[in-house]
Amino acid sequence: MNQAPRLALLTLALGLLAGCNSLTREAPVVERTTRPAAERPRPNQAARAEEPKDEKGMYTVRRGDTLLRIALDHGQDYRDLVAWNNLADPDDIKVGQTLRVAGPERNARAASVQTQPVPTPPSATPPRKTAPRADKQPYNDSVAQAQPESGSRTEPRSVPVPAAPAPAPAAPASAIAAGTTVTASDDEKLSWMWPADGRIVATFDEARNKGIDIAGRPGQQVVAAGAGKVVFAGSGIRGYGNLVIVKHNNNLLSAYAHNRKIVVKEGDNVAKGQMIAEMGDSDADSVKLHFEIRQQGKPVDPSRFLPGR
Repeated sequence: MNQAPRLALLTLALGLLAGCNSLTREAPVVERTTRPAAERPRPNQAARAEEPKDEKGMYTVRRGDTLLRIALDHGQDYRDLVAWNNLADPDDIKVGQTLRVAGPERNARAASVQTQPVPTPPSATPPRKTAPRADKQPYNDSVAQAQPESGSRTEPRSVPVPAAPAPAPAAPASAIAAGTTVTASDDEKLSWMWPADGRIVATFDEARNKGIDIAGRPGQQVVAAGAGKVVFAGSGIRGYGNLVIVKHNNNLLSAYAHNRKIVVKEGDNVAKGQMIAEMGDSDADSVKLHFEIRQQGKPVDPSRFLPGR
């Protein structure tokens, strides 16, 4: 075979291979550093303002609230909340709405006490004496007769004045001052008894159980644990079923839940030991009484108040 055509073919093949290599050459790699997420610039967002704290005696309605729940949590009669806030419909409250949860007269009284001016104590400097001093002689009848009747004046003899007795301490405005811890033995009108007979199946736990649960029979008597006034009788608070709330004073409420039947009505005055309901299982998984004591709206352990068994 002739060498010239073979050399031409070889040259052509080498040229094709060189072209392919140039086409398949990898593109240059550019290293890009990735910023950590914390260092990446974020869109300019307006800082969210913190939720304002409720003023004393006021409450801002949150999602899921009902007026009955708010009243129970603040130790108030829900009808007082209706009056204080001029509510046409107790069921019509809105998220973000501000409600008064303490009586206006109580807030005004507290404000007047805080703004009352403090009396200025009298000056300790004794008054100046302008009359001439008498001779320093022991007093007796002869000295008294020797005093001149006219002419030079002498200072009258001072008679010691007995110190005024210390004023008695003022009596407290009520038997229980706000903010104090109350026990069953503090006052006769706050004596307590067990609201039902039965076995305790759940004890107080502020995070999970705001009272105690007493197991019993359907229709068993539920009695008022202490004397007071019925401020709620019915249903309307989720998880409580048929509920009775008794107000004992300005600080203390007791609640009786899951009843089968309520035998008192709102506004009734009840005595300690008076039947107020029949035990049941409304909004519960078994027949039982759920019993709570609230002090200024805060759940407290009923065992601190109830007598020993």
